[in-house]
Amino acid sequence: MFVSLIVAWVVFTILVKIVKTTVSSAMTIAAIVVLLQISYGITPQDIWNQIVHLPQTLSQTQGSGK
Repeated sequence: MFVSLIVAWVVFTILVKIVKTTVSSAMTIAAIVVLLQISYGITPQDIWNQIVHLPQTLSQTQGSGK
């Protein structure tokens, strides 16, 4: 019984750390998006389009470097 409580506590502690990290990352990304939107007029859709086209852009960059 005691061992299972220790294991449960360790798992719970790890999950809390993961959730804290996830929330922190999400808040940072949201702050960057808001900052870009306010200062440069870049919308979240613009950012998403660049992310979607990133593999194509990288392959074009690697192809032109030959």
